[in-house]
Amino acid sequence: QLQLVESGGGLAQPGGSLRLSCAASGFNLDYYLIGWFRQAPGKEREGVSCISSVGRPNYADSVKGRFTISRDNAKNTVYLQMNSLKPEDTAVYYCAAGRIGYIPTMVIKAYDYWGQGTQVTVSS
Repeated sequence: QLQLVESGGGLAQPGGSLRLSCAASGFNLDYYLIGWFRQAPGKEREGVSCISSVGRPNYADSVKGRFTISRDNAKNTVYLQMNSLKPEDTAVYYCAAGRIGYIPTMVIKAYDYWGQGTQVTVSS
């Protein structure tokens, strides 16, 4: 069974850091596009970052310079390092995998599998 499981969410203070993990089971992430999305209450789901199967990253303007995406194919896991967190980063964060892996797009329809999400709250 194909499954993505996010972890690492929680409460952080403004200016703090969190690292999210997205672990895959039932399939090999090596050839997939992997994306991180977030959805705040009352807002649409938006792309945060993605990484192609060949390691090309892409970031939303709102997180450039603060978030870093990386992949560890040996562990079948993708990470999102989030630094300099802001209250507006508060949302449920989802990872997703797309079968067309070589283009680092954050278009939602490019993704075929989704995790259940992990809550990130940035507050003092």
